[in-house]
Amino acid sequence: MKPKLFSFEFFPPKTPEGAAKLVDVTKQLGALDPAFFSVTFGAGGSTQDGTLSTVKAIRELGFEAAPHLSCIGSTTVSIRQVLHQYRDAGVKHIVALRGDLPSGMAQAGEFRYATDLVAFIRAEHGEHFHLEVAAYPEYHPQSRSARDDLTHFKQKVDAGANSAITQYFYNADAYAHFVDAVGAMGVSIPIVPGIMPIASFSQLSRFSDMCGAEIPRWIRKKMESYGDDTASIKAFGLDVVTDLCETLIKNGAPGIHFYTMNSAVLTTSICQRLAR
Repeated sequence: MKPKLFSFEFFPPKTPEGAAKLVDVTKQLGALDPAFFSVTFGAGGSTQDGTLSTVKAIRELGFEAAPHLSCIGSTTVSIRQVLHQYRDAGVKHIVALRGDLPSGMAQAGEFRYATDLVAFIRAEHGEHFHLEVAAYPEYHPQSRSARDDLTHFKQKVDAGANSAITQYFYNADAYAHFVDAVGAMGVSIPIVPGIMPIASFSQLSRFSDMCGAEIPRWIRKKMESYGDDTASIKAFGLDVVTDLCETLIKNGAPGIHFYTMNSAVLTTSICQRLAR
């Protein structure tokens, strides 16, 4: 059977209206037959309840859901409790992350790295959970060197990760280089490119500044030239991201994970173009 190509990421809605909207978005994207939906998790568990309720809502609609679990600032007791909640809810797929230290919190807690979390989950639950980890084709913004970043990624794999999802990027060569580099270190798990549709230039710039993702100069200059013409920015973004996804799939990427921002329109358009 042909593996499912797409997966989609949501963040937990903060209002009843947002939750109702997300049900509709889930149904729309569900028509594309995704492998799963992932749901983000706030620093220090700030959205833990929202993550769990969103995961349950997605599962009630008949789809696979993978909660993000970030560990920094957490204790073994709190992580153990969350894992049992997910297991009791029927979840078998988790995105295991280090996460960012919550504002005002000085101590990292009992988990310093995602490697520690992956190892803990394996020790506590064996092979029950399929574990995704993060990958950074353009390197983690806090890594001391490219080599350090690759080494940390391999440590997560050695600890028991089944597959990985990358930070978003717009340079296919960066992804290819990363896959080749970790492959040379003996890593063979699937590494799925994470892709973010382009809704607005200001949003893209803000997100990219925060996470260290590079906006290629030609893309930045082209979007700047459109000014406030949002329709042209979206049309250009659809072409750019579709071409990127086509290149990745053609070159052997095992799937595409879309950062949807809880919206179906752009992601659906790209997936429909790819299916032609």
